Amino acid sequence: MKQYVIDELGSPDHESLRTYLQERYGPAAMDGIFWIPVEIGMLTDIQKTHHECQPHYLAVELDKNRMALELLVRSKSALRCDCISYASEDQRNWIIALIDDIFNQLEIMT
Repeated sequence: MKQYVIDELGSPDHESLRTYLQERYGPAAMDGIFWIPVEIGMLTDIQKTHHECQPHYLAVELDKNRMALELLVRSKSALRCDCISYASEDQRNWIIALIDDIFNQLEIMT
């Protein structure tokens, strides 16, 4: 699995991130797993046409000492579909910038 990982998080950082993710994206789907919706403008052509699979998400796993962002664009309504794929370069750059912005907002040094 392709991932963007930020490790060596301290306990206060973990709590700040958990609170932010819960407030912004809702409670964790499973323990420590948050779903970040991909903005409509960031969808690939095939993802835009698959209305039944929307919204598309990227999963973030928040552990005690690290955050791992899976770079697989998923759908909650389909497990297998042509629209489920690794993030395009634009999607990857967008989500990494979003995660980096969260760290900046929360003043978490990495």
